[in-house]
Amino acid sequence: MTSFSTPFEIHVHGEVPLREDVDFKALQEAVKPLWKYAGARSLTEGAQSLYEEETGICFEAAEHKLQMCWTVRGDDNFRQVLDDLCMNINDISSAGAQLEITFYDTEFEDDEESRGAESRDDFVILFVGPDPAAIMQAQRDLLVQDVIGLMERHFDGAELGGVVQEIDKLFSQRFDNLVSSLELGKPPRGNNNGGPQGGHGGGRRPRHLH
Repeated sequence: MTSFSTPFEIHVHGEVPLREDVDFKALQEAVKPLWKYAGARSLTEGAQSLYEEETGICFEAAEHKLQMCWTVRGDDNFRQVLDDLCMNINDISSAGAQLEITFYDTEFEDDEESRGAESRDDFVILFVGPDPAAIMQAQRDLLVQDVIGLMERHFDGAELGGVVQEIDKLFSQRFDNLVSSLELGKPPRGNNNGGPQGGHGGGRRPRHLH
């Protein structure tokens, strides 16, 4: 484990579908920011969570997915780890997914709350995926789930089709804006610069977004 002050217990939770060609070695490298932060020398050593009842960091070979239910002691600098982790997972994922990160303030005492003090607890949702469309799809699916869950307290689910359509319109516009911005960054067609132009990840529209 890290040797510096660790005012937080940090929980990482998520399930990420992986490309078919991803093996344990590739997965170990992708999640290296996590096990290295924990002071381990390999995924095998660092996969175990702080709590035994949690599954830790697992490569589910049969279903070809990364499963994380893993807690580590740490500080605010763990947020830097998350940037590297997401970039790495993007490279090995086959579809969009969400990662839930919870920071529990272990130094906050009950008597501090009674005096009006606030804990440093925090909750962050990050989205990963092989391309912008897949990431946007995961964002859309979570938003639909949250909105429908809230509105079903007041309306029948069959009445909410229009709400879903409006959400899809918003994401369609966001996707189109993303594609336009990427197109603006590409050299004009027909320029003789000596080589083919590379593509970008924004060309596939997310499902449901019509």
